[in-house]
Amino acid sequence: MKAVLQRVKNASVTINGAETRTIGQGLLILLGVAATDTLDDAKLLARKCAELRIFEDENEKLNLSALDLGYDIMIVSNFTLQADTKKGRRPSFIAAAKLPLSVEAYELFIQCVREAGIAKVETGEFGAEMQIALVNDGPVTLVLDTEEWKRS
Repeated sequence: MKAVLQRVKNASVTINGAETRTIGQGLLILLGVAATDTLDDAKLLARKCAELRIFEDENEKLNLSALDLGYDIMIVSNFTLQADTKKGRRPSFIAAAKLPLSVEAYELFIQCVREAGIAKVETGEFGAEMQIALVNDGPVTLVLDTEEWKRS
């Protein structure tokens, strides 16, 4: 499972050209589920994202999490994070999870972020056409990969 975390001043997602969901300061998380992922991966990654210390404290050190500060989190499914670009010029998405795992892992991830104590959690809509707008803060952008953790 891969997550791209962007520290944001604010973010919004417009779903199918109509509904817009917004957050204030916090994290925008793009989440890609792989066919080899498990629901335990979703739980582990969700907790890590909520508790990751990537916000500055009073000494300008990255010592605080979104959870510590009461910040918002927006979670958007993004299967293209599982793209394989090793060969040719066209990405392969064979490694991306199919139904039902893709939806189950995405929904469990959202549930676990909420259960971690994040006050406001907004989401995109799985499988929908979405446009995302954000004001990156820092910029601070991290890629978390549970498969990489397993290899370590």
